[in-house]
Amino acid sequence: MEIDAAASGAMLKRERVRDAILELIEARRPGDAIPSERALCASLGVSRPTLRAAVDELVVAGLLVREHGRGMFVAAEKITQELISDQNSFSLPRAGGVWTSRLLEFSTLPAGARVSRKLRVSPAAEILYAARLRLVDGSPMAIEHLHVRADLVPGLTSEELEQGDLYENLRDRHGVRVSEAVQSIEPTVVTRAEADLLDVPELSPALLFERLTTDSRGRAVEYVHSLYRGDRYRIVSRLTLSARDEQPTAKEGHHPGIPPGDFTGGDPVTFSTRGVVQHSP
Repeated sequence: MEIDAAASGAMLKRERVRDAILELIEARRPGDAIPSERALCASLGVSRPTLRAAVDELVVAGLLVREHGRGMFVAAEKITQELISDQNSFSLPRAGGVWTSRLLEFSTLPAGARVSRKLRVSPAAEILYAARLRLVDGSPMAIEHLHVRADLVPGLTSEELEQGDLYENLRDRHGVRVSEAVQSIEPTVVTRAEADLLDVPELSPALLFERLTTDSRGRAVEYVHSLYRGDRYRIVSRLTLSARDEQPTAKEGHHPGIPPGDFTGGDPVTFSTRGVVQHSP
């Protein structure tokens, strides 16, 4: 395949501009202004379209914030939230900032075909459905749709969904100790209704999480799908790569972000994942 020299040159120029702006960001504090587009074009020797393309990437990544009529500013510091799981407990440690929930809907209804397959119950079995808006320091961050087996949590109240840690409440008030979760993440965009709740433009990028949680007895307890703002939430994974002296043996498949053939020998690659929340200035 022949590479277009002009396209390749434009891409490399944008990367150079992006790196230069990143240096400006790293040298400043959250909320500080960076030079104007005109000043940056002059100092970097690039056109306005090239500069804007690089700036757009940094805005989408949550590193810069544009304010109409005022300019561009370094986004505020990030806070982290990490999922920790072991054989005896399952917890979501409190992240920096103040996390709160606003209950949008809370009802008891039949599981239905799709949710019943997730929770391994009859379609007619009752579940507790809750929709809640998650906020960080009062700013909307995510919309969660929870489906919990009603027979495992009789008497679960709306207050338990708005206050405290849900898994702690399940353990302490209902005797349900969650121990494992399988979660998938994929990119999506928000609908108009979701955009109104999250205070973002319609069709803004978002991350869709789906999670199935089981307890220490192997029972499916909770199925959740959540929509997180793409401009303020990203996923960070820490990989532990085994190092061996002998020649690695190729295996089928590969880990996301690691090209096939890299680090495929020896012990499996292990990883931990955390979410990073980007505050607005």
